[in-house]
Amino acid sequence: MSELKNDTFLRALLRQPVDYTPVWMMRQAGRYLPEYRATRARAGSFMDLCRNPELACEVTLQPLERFPLDAAILFSDILTVPDAMGLGLYFEEGEGPRFERPVQDEAAVAQLAIPDMEQELGYVMDAVRTIRRELGGRVPLIGFSGSPWTLATYMVEGGSTKNFAKSKGMMFERPELMHRILSVLADSVTAYLNAQIAAGAQAVMIFDTWGGTLSPHHYKEFSLAYMQRIVDGLTREAEGRQVPVVLFTKGGGQWLEMMAGTGADALGLDWTTDITDARRRVGDQVALQGNLDPCTLYASPEVIRRSVGRILEGYGKGTGHVFNLGHGIHPDIDPAHPAAMVEAVHELSRPYHVTD
Repeated sequence: MSELKNDTFLRALLRQPVDYTPVWMMRQAGRYLPEYRATRARAGSFMDLCRNPELACEVTLQPLERFPLDAAILFSDILTVPDAMGLGLYFEEGEGPRFERPVQDEAAVAQLAIPDMEQELGYVMDAVRTIRRELGGRVPLIGFSGSPWTLATYMVEGGSTKNFAKSKGMMFERPELMHRILSVLADSVTAYLNAQIAAGAQAVMIFDTWGGTLSPHHYKEFSLAYMQRIVDGLTREAEGRQVPVVLFTKGGGQWLEMMAGTGADALGLDWTTDITDARRRVGDQVALQGNLDPCTLYASPEVIRRSVGRILEGYGKGTGHVFNLGHGIHPDIDPAHPAAMVEAVHELSRPYHVTD
């Protein structure tokens, strides 16, 4: 593997000294880029794009050609694992992801099994290997997965949901069934992320998109416990260096101390959490990633620059901060605006890293 030319992102996640605050964006390879839309049209469909390692590599690298980002993130989808379990994933225009065979009874739960990572999910590992080769050590590559709770909600609901009626209904009425689903998913996600690391991912992130919909009691039992199991089972060193792990629960700002206790290296913050308060609460236990409101990118470059400055000032001096959006970039953002954000982060963060 090529030697890493820019490891600022990895060092910040491990709270090691850096010259500036590194930055990347959730969903940085996506619909706001015209070149992404062109590649997706060529692929035929979203999942065809995910399953084509060469095209997945192409869209992973597209934002790096435009912006001096400090990390690339594998282009894939969080639902690849349930898809590999044979649930029949498909996408409906305007409706988002759907499953032909949702998991809603004992028989369906009993059939769930851990997929073979190099067979059913080999296209993901091929994409990781292709991206690492084409990156040539420019920046690190992030691998990722959805959290067990987040994946379970899609599997039980049969797709996206607003009120989580079926998944929370199962959690309350048949908790043993939900625990069985989550257990298989935790083991699958652990194997999936370890396979990505073996293929070349240099950091991994767990997206707990729907953990914030749970009560504190249920978050601990049905989301955090299974993310803890994953963190405990992950490969934490590869190619002679540490592989940092980032946990991100959207809407989970009230649980940062519990999340920091998992042994993860970093926590993602959405924009509803004050970064000064978050740093005070977790101390030197973990790095923090975030947390500009994605809608800030609808504003002018001047406003974006001021907003970036406010977050950098809020985190304060020293390492352990990776700048990011508080969730994914919206599809109708003008690419000139994330460019202004990245420039502002790199320029304005340097004084915070000067050592006396």
